[in-house]
Amino acid sequence: MLGRWFEIALWKRILGAMLLGIVVGMVWGPGAENIAWVGTLFIRLIRMVVVPLVFVTLISGVVSMGDPSKLGSLGVKTLAIYMATTLAAITIGLVLAAFMQPGVGVDLSNAIPGQIQEAIPLSERLMNIVPSNPIAALAEGNILAIIFFALLVGVSLLTIGEKGKPVADLMDSSSDMMLRITHWVMEAAPFGVFALIARMAGTQGVAALLDVVTLAFAVLLACLAHMILVHGLLIMKLTLKLSPVMFFRGARDAMLVAFSTSSSSATLPVSMSVAEENLGISPVVASTVLPLGATINMDGTALYVGIVSVFAAQVFGIELSFADYVLIAGTTTLVSIGTAAVPGASLFLMAAVMETIGITPEQIALVIGFIFAFDRPLDMLRTAVNIGGDLSVSTAVANWEGEFDKEIFDRPLKY
Repeated sequence: MLGRWFEIALWKRILGAMLLGIVVGMVWGPGAENIAWVGTLFIRLIRMVVVPLVFVTLISGVVSMGDPSKLGSLGVKTLAIYMATTLAAITIGLVLAAFMQPGVGVDLSNAIPGQIQEAIPLSERLMNIVPSNPIAALAEGNILAIIFFALLVGVSLLTIGEKGKPVADLMDSSSDMMLRITHWVMEAAPFGVFALIARMAGTQGVAALLDVVTLAFAVLLACLAHMILVHGLLIMKLTLKLSPVMFFRGARDAMLVAFSTSSSSATLPVSMSVAEENLGISPVVASTVLPLGATINMDGTALYVGIVSVFAAQVFGIELSFADYVLIAGTTTLVSIGTAAVPGASLFLMAAVMETIGITPEQIALVIGFIFAFDRPLDMLRTAVNIGGDLSVSTAVANWEGEFDKEIFDRPLKY
């Protein structure tokens, strides 16, 4: 029986666990909190491997490049395409929100004002990239600071030549070790996903979305449109001449884990694993582009913040001009960079966008209080979009840098 369990493809086990979790949660209700510890344990397991995995794989990848100058080309292309896809996401969100008008006729009189947390200034986030203490950055899980320090270590190993070979070999072996541990942790994914989904369905209820069905449908439609049109058609099909079906098939494990955990950073080990093993992305690109994406690339968050901003304007009768939509798009693109890769973080970063179109702090608090009750299901959806976008960009950058194995990408996977 145990053998049969492992013969089933992991994505099928995860998907089955999600569906079963919804049923159990709806039947059990608040009692589903009793198994929440299983989900918490799973998240702790995958968070456990994030920092060492990013650190050793990035150093190993830089050393394997053999030429530090390639990092500059890789970095410029990565940042450019991340910003472009984020702008595309917010544009899709704004167009759908303007067309579907989810805020028209919505009454917020019964909403309990939510607490608005001030977003971390972009300048401060940029300053934190350089760690004052690398060991502290590793302990705190500061991904951008870890990337910066790991790049320095990798480049230094290249420049000292043979003297650095023992450390380089150690990093290479450590990279294989951490990927093996990630595979073991992923075998616990169905159980963790089951507990997380059951708790969500039992405590919040999927029916909560019925209160804001138009807004929820607008977000769902925007997420699907962005993944299919931008990442599937524009990037995979037209730009890279690759099969969108093969891409989504290769990325599905990571997107399912992202959906259940609502955390881009918690999904990072899974993303790196599927990038190398399913999508044919070399370790140097996967270990550089994906951690950066988990920190700054928030396509799902960007389109969600844009839709909710237009929703708020419609609720309070604020007429938006074309210039206002451009302002929302620009502000949201920048705000999404400062979004923490943890569940629900975007709720507290909407204030910066809404204030640009004249919505008062009191009105913002009402909107946040109104959507807070049903935010988690939508958070799960947009996190899956974030991860799908990270993997799509990684595939593109790997292609352009000659770090892509098409045979692995096209290889039949276990169904």
